[in-house]
Amino acid sequence: METREVYLDNSATTKVAQEAVDAMVHALTQAFGNPSSLHRKGMEAEKIVSESRQKIASALGVKAREIYFTSGGTESNNLAIKGTAYARKRYGKHMITTSIEHPSVLEAFMQLEKDGFNVTYLKVDDKGHIDLEELKHAMRPDTILVSIMYVNNEVGSIQPIQDAAKIISQNKNTVFHVDAVQAFGKIPLIPNLSGIHLLSLSAHKVYGPKGVGALFVRGGTKVDPLINGGGQEEGLRSGTENVPGIAGFSAAAELAFKNLSLWQQRMRELKERLKNGILSEIPDTVLNGPEDGAPHILNISFLGTKAEVLLHALEMHGIYVSTGSACSSHKNAKSHVLLAMGKTPEEIEGAIRFSLSPFLSFEDIDYTVEVLKKEVNELRKYVRR
Repeated sequence: METREVYLDNSATTKVAQEAVDAMVHALTQAFGNPSSLHRKGMEAEKIVSESRQKIASALGVKAREIYFTSGGTESNNLAIKGTAYARKRYGKHMITTSIEHPSVLEAFMQLEKDGFNVTYLKVDDKGHIDLEELKHAMRPDTILVSIMYVNNEVGSIQPIQDAAKIISQNKNTVFHVDAVQAFGKIPLIPNLSGIHLLSLSAHKVYGPKGVGALFVRGGTKVDPLINGGGQEEGLRSGTENVPGIAGFSAAAELAFKNLSLWQQRMRELKERLKNGILSEIPDTVLNGPEDGAPHILNISFLGTKAEVLLHALEMHGIYVSTGSACSSHKNAKSHVLLAMGKTPEEIEGAIRFSLSPFLSFEDIDYTVEVLKKEVNELRKYVRR
């Protein structure tokens, strides 16, 4: 069997699109001025930032002045959550999130709990979905923020964001934040983000560069800055703008949204082939997450194996996967997402996340299934002795 390279860790990061690279090179070598400078070089850089802001806004169907650039999804989440908490604490100190959020969301809420805020963590079912009735009952007059991720980064469950927004909107003092890092450029979002006040984005999950992201802040929504300084980004996020990163982000976003339907369909086909191949060819496997989840994420437990050992066995064949969120992979903790879904210790221990891109081939998928079958069988000989 000839070795090939198959990258199946696109939820951790993606290969930067050539269009994004070209935009970044131009910003690095030609429009290299400081956007705050008053001369021509500064204005060239400022124009790139302004045009990029408009491109991101157009992709979301919102106003350009509602887009604020950050250093990535983690900063966007922290700014949305902490910035809202501090800005709205006179209205109350109660907030709601889910038990399966990204670490950048959960850790932000845990910090706020230390600062005297009260947080309700919504449970999820065995497919990773929240219960809207639980959300409805969790809402209180002093609830100032609800934060729910659009697509779960480990199992691909898609939350009922539109229905949640309707419930949340009944309390005029409650702000709704959505972590859309794994949804942006992968699935159609709510038109004009109706009912959402804050939305977090990251460039490197959508074929853009690392180190840049954005936060949508609906007009009239008060958010306190976490970083003070020169007053860039309308004072919400001080610091000289990362012009090359912003240029690359907008180029990648434009590409992703132009091809959204095509790429979505392609990833669904690839995911279905991978899922069916694994479940039919390898016994004692368990699908984690819903059948109708995000098109690019597939999480499967290989019972009788240790996921990290399997990960490295696949790596030897040029196949790259993950055991969960790349942002917390060095903590050696069990997946809080799978725990919240009620998975058994054996299911959690053997869980592998495959995250796809539309640039994979069916041959890549078939090769992956073939290698998996061989390596899982080998590992089980040792683990089950």
